[in-house]
Amino acid sequence: MNDQTVAPLSEQATPERILHRLDWRVVRRLDGLLQGDYHTLFYGTGLDFADLREYQARDDIRHIDWNVTARMDSPYVRQFVEERDLTAWFLLDLSLSMGFGAEGRPKEQVLVDFVATMARLLTRSGNRVGAILYTNRVAQTIPPRSGRNQVLRLIRELLQPPERPLGAATDLGLLLTAALNALKRRSLVFVVSDFMSEPGFGNGR
Repeated sequence: MNDQTVAPLSEQATPERILHRLDWRVVRRLDGLLQGDYHTLFYGTGLDFADLREYQARDDIRHIDWNVTARMDSPYVRQFVEERDLTAWFLLDLSLSMGFGAEGRPKEQVLVDFVATMARLLTRSGNRVGAILYTNRVAQTIPPRSGRNQVLRLIRELLQPPERPLGAATDLGLLLTAALNALKRRSLVFVVSDFMSEPGFGNGR
């Protein structure tokens, strides 16, 4: 580290090693808790038949199963499931304050582990993940993609973050505004920060 910038997070860790470690310690345990091709029950048209249930007020009569209704002597409707892909964005604060932490573990290391774990869980199910990196400015936008290589790219960029000038103020409003401009569809958004920002960052629109 010199008097102008903060050194990279780690000079020895590699994206492959980090991902391998997290795969064994964390991801395999959590894999079943976060499903990417999640299913949403809805009433109307759908992709796949899911179940039958008794007719309720406001149900679409087009989905009444007349054969079952005749057998049960009570109206039954079909339910369907829709599979949806999820797009997740990580809004990442890499400002100077993230380089500090308790017991020799800087906050940015926690950030890397969190992003790698969540991105791996999401992409294993076919979802797409992207990121916006902020130092004292919006330094980089990584478009959403799926797959293991995308997770490795995220880790790689975080291990070699952009330069962060000393004394630069943190304004998370810039990060939030960049996110609003980048998001083109409904997305799951993770804001990873210590929230040590100039007052008024909540005004980002």
